Amino acid sequence: MAETLLIVLALAAIAWPLVGPVHRRWRRARLDRQPFPPAWRAILRRRVPLLRRLPADLRLQLQRHIVRFVAEVPFIGCAGQQVDDEVRVTIAAQACLLLLQRGGGFEGLREVLVYPGAFAVERVHAGAGGVQHEQRSALAGESHGRGAVVLSWQDALDGAADPDDGRNVVIHEFAHRLDQDNGAANGAPWLGPGRGYDEWARVMAAEYAALRMRVAAGESSAGIEGEGGEGAEGGEGLIPAYGATDPAEFFAVVSELYFERPAALKREHAALYAQLRQVYRTDPSLWQ
Repeated sequence: MAETLLIVLALAAIAWPLVGPVHRRWRRARLDRQPFPPAWRAILRRRVPLLRRLPADLRLQLQRHIVRFVAEVPFIGCAGQQVDDEVRVTIAAQACLLLLQRGGGFEGLREVLVYPGAFAVERVHAGAGGVQHEQRSALAGESHGRGAVVLSWQDALDGAADPDDGRNVVIHEFAHRLDQDNGAANGAPWLGPGRGYDEWARVMAAEYAALRMRVAAGESSAGIEGEGGEGAEGGEGLIPAYGATDPAEFFAVVSELYFERPAALKREHAALYAQLRQVYRTDPSLWQ
């Protein structure tokens, strides 16, 4: 009996790489036929005002992505955070903006962990002389290479509430998630079949270098992880200083601006905007 069970399990493991994608497509097709719950529409109207700008076809596409996301991705409450449809749908809607016209999903995503507010993490840093020490930080969001996205619910709400400030922790962390789908986050997400990285690398490297120079000169706006900057008013740069941390953070913060301050980003960084349009395959500057 035990030997038979082992054989069955071994055969299932061999067959799953072939059967799994077929089953996923069948399941998603079935989900796509389900009507979008009216209660979820009410949540979106109340919590995610950015979606009012979407054209009708993109709004319907987003609803399909939300249904898939909620059905396929476990949400886990941490530190006493309760998880209900309000939490799931509000977060899923913001995350799935990144999938419009792009299709697919966040293939490496295994779970979303939700804290009530900012959460503490401890990281090891190398100090002078190579001495390592632990540093405790409070974060609004984090995307792990092993497949988890961690979010502060309060910051997710705040990011959705103002769709024009360029600050959205959910967009930030799920931009990291896209970046991590083809390996470690490095600021170069998958661009699509047959797309080379020469132009992407040229534009992104030039914009990243320019931001680092502005930060060194004290000209760029302040920013923290998972949030964007304040904009170009008052002589500050549009792209927040946190984007100068590394290329992965640069891609995440400009993704926030792409969806929340598209007109300003397109006006001030046209070449960068064009590259992001190639990644996301939709143009938020046209949304009304």
